[in-house]
Amino acid sequence: MKHFIKFLLNIKSPSKLIHELEIEEDTELWHHAFIEHLAIILKPKVYVELGIHKCSVINRIIPHVEKAIGVDIDQNSGGFMKKTSKSFFVCSTTLEFAKQLQNNPISIDLLFIDADHACEAVLDDINAYFPFVSSHGIILIHDTHPKNIESMASGFCNDSFKVVDKLARDINNLEFVTIPVHPGLTIVRKRKIQLSWMEIT
Repeated sequence: MKHFIKFLLNIKSPSKLIHELEIEEDTELWHHAFIEHLAIILKPKVYVELGIHKCSVINRIIPHVEKAIGVDIDQNSGGFMKKTSKSFFVCSTTLEFAKQLQNNPISIDLLFIDADHACEAVLDDINAYFPFVSSHGIILIHDTHPKNIESMASGFCNDSFKVVDKLARDINNLEFVTIPVHPGLTIVRKRKIQLSWMEIT
């Protein structure tokens, strides 16, 4: 796992990332550091997170993007977000916010889906936000590799892992890989051809 992460991220200080991942691995929060370093590499202009809870991830991403939008149905979640000129909290269901984007579209470079973990809800989020994801943009889906049956309960990972098989049916416009470490994180790239610089948008 450690060698894979060093290779995948190819950052200047992989030892720092590995240290953070080791600290957070016991609490099943290794994805926090992983997503932050992914943002450092990708340099997304617009980051959207669905389901921010206490803003543990989005607060780490804000310094690395031009605009960070957090969506959550819990009004209290907004109170945890760092207050900056480029961070925005939307108190709404994920699908309601997607409807708002139809009238005021944005181009999302990095989308993290971590709201309702039920398979159908995750698929609804993917379908609703996919048109707004930029060409070669990245979609991250949380809780796609639960460690056991107990972890598949509705209060935990639920059955979001089933989304990956459903996504496999659309390999013409997507490529994806799941990090097989509990609770799991699936990285999806929206693309028509392999090389981003050769695609005419």
